[in-house]
Amino acid sequence: MNEHASNLGILRSLESNDLVLVVGVVILAWLLASAVRWVLRHVAELAPLRLRLPILRVIPILRLGVGIAALAVIVPILIEPNFQNVVAIVASVSLALAFVFKDYASSLVAGVVTILEGPYQPGDWIKVGDTYGEVKLIGVRAVHLVTAYDNEVIIPHSKLWSSSISNSTSGSHSVLCVADFYLHPDHDAEAARQSLAKIGETSAYLMPETKVSVVVQEKPWGTHYKLKAYVKESREQFDFVTDLTIRGKEALRAMNLRFAQAPYAEIGRK
Repeated sequence: MNEHASNLGILRSLESNDLVLVVGVVILAWLLASAVRWVLRHVAELAPLRLRLPILRVIPILRLGVGIAALAVIVPILIEPNFQNVVAIVASVSLALAFVFKDYASSLVAGVVTILEGPYQPGDWIKVGDTYGEVKLIGVRAVHLVTAYDNEVIIPHSKLWSSSISNSTSGSHSVLCVADFYLHPDHDAEAARQSLAKIGETSAYLMPETKVSVVVQEKPWGTHYKLKAYVKESREQFDFVTDLTIRGKEALRAMNLRFAQAPYAEIGRK
């Protein structure tokens, strides 16, 4: 085994005690990393609430440090530290990193393109795939969105290459909101349309000097009304839709109009 290892050029001629040392370093590193995680988790539980998350954030950093330190000890044991070997190792590691981080590099390039072109900016409400939220941060690698459920979603800029991005605000404070209503087809459609339009025009969330529109579309199972209006502040869009929906239903009920119930197949298709 020693002759074969030495013939490789990079590896040292290993003795049994070298192998024991390597195994010992690996075991010690594993025990130390486990101890760090166990101790800091318990410290975080006992610490004041404001310190709990900062302490937990330190755990992966320290565990990474333990792994790097173990690697720094093991490599000189296994490899002959001369110039030729160092160059070979650096080249191999660089090639491996280039392959592993190709997606990361793609996100960095897309991030530069995003910053230069400006398809969205902080404060915009955008939709990427199935995620819709407010842009909180545009990093070099990813964009940070906060959804209506107050969840932060981190999306790599590389999505720019393969996904469409819908920007609802494009630098504006307002956004178009839509409230949906479904009525039984046997009713006075013009009266219902005017009633819903009045609901939109009298909402406290409506952006001043903007037009309210009602789009009517007939379905096999009823009549679909879309009440469309611009909200004053994009962050109030969900409150605006709620206000339009509640007040709109009250107005329609006051007119003794019946609401439609779409078949499950139609709901799934929509």
